Amino acid sequence: MLKFIHITDTHLVEEGQVLYGLDPCLRLSQCVDSILHDHSDAALCVVTGDLAHVGHRDAYRQLAVQLHRLPMPVLPILGNHDSRGNFKEHFPRVPTDVNGFVQYVAPIGQYRGIFLDTNEPRVSHGVLCEQRAQWLKERLAEDEQPVLLFMHHPAFHVGIPSMDCISLLDAGPFQRAIEAEKHRIKHLFFGHIHRPIFGSWHGIPFSTLRGTNHQVALRLDDCMKVPGSHEPPQYGVVLLDEGIVTVHLHDFLDASERFWL
Repeated sequence: MLKFIHITDTHLVEEGQVLYGLDPCLRLSQCVDSILHDHSDAALCVVTGDLAHVGHRDAYRQLAVQLHRLPMPVLPILGNHDSRGNFKEHFPRVPTDVNGFVQYVAPIGQYRGIFLDTNEPRVSHGVLCEQRAQWLKERLAEDEQPVLLFMHHPAFHVGIPSMDCISLLDAGPFQRAIEAEKHRIKHLFFGHIHRPIFGSWHGIPFSTLRGTNHQVALRLDDCMKVPGSHEPPQYGVVLLDEGIVTVHLHDFLDASERFWL
């Protein structure tokens, strides 16, 4: 059984600054501490975007320092808060496609991981343009391995109106790219929503989780302001075996009492 870690929405800011009353870098450091203590045997770690809050260079410097502490490979992608250029300065080894988008393929055990770039400068919603979608279509057509797909923005509504309006607004290119091979996509992992959500979309199982700093409160009415909260931060522990994908969520700052049942 292969184990990997899923982190999302770290939202790092300049050193010494706080975000919504919290220190995002300290929160990420505590997340890394927990992974080192409990899951250092993981094969890899995936970070699904919004690495920085405003794309500041120093945020990526701090991110690189923290992620370098992990003993496993780390596979990051971009979210709407990120700067593609500043990210590349501090993560030059992360692959890009021929058009410069942070999109790449990586083996994950018996699965093929495909990592997408839905970042579009100066907007909060996600974009997967025809160029990016064509790249995805070509990667899916290359072999017959089962696929794990990673992106920041969901390509569908999750029932929180304030977040649904800033999801992947035009999902047409994405849907057309996966149509012929969607039966091979065994799980879709994304970020952006800052909430633990599980379900399926056109038969594709999906999951997302809380970020490491601040969260989006569960509000399903038609309020279009994004409701924030300080619910516990999380990371995911994903277990892969023959024909099964299991996702555990760990509230890494939970200090409640442990006891034998």
